[in-house]
Amino acid sequence: MPNNRNKTTAGTDVNVVKKQNAASAQGQGQNYAEEFASETNVQEVQQQNAKSAARKKNSTTNG
Repeated sequence: MPNNRNKTTAGTDVNVVKKQNAASAQGQGQNYAEEFASETNVQEVQQQNAKSAARKKNSTTNG
């Protein structure tokens, strides 16, 4: 049985995965944060946070 150190026990080629990871890392950077920032409605989040804070304050004073 040949000793193939470039494959996992499942048969995955380690070098191919490393190349894919390197290519993926080059494309990330700021894109990850920008993707979610573009989908976030800041005003809506601020309103939700204010409501949550008000509920939390009311529950501690009334509880």
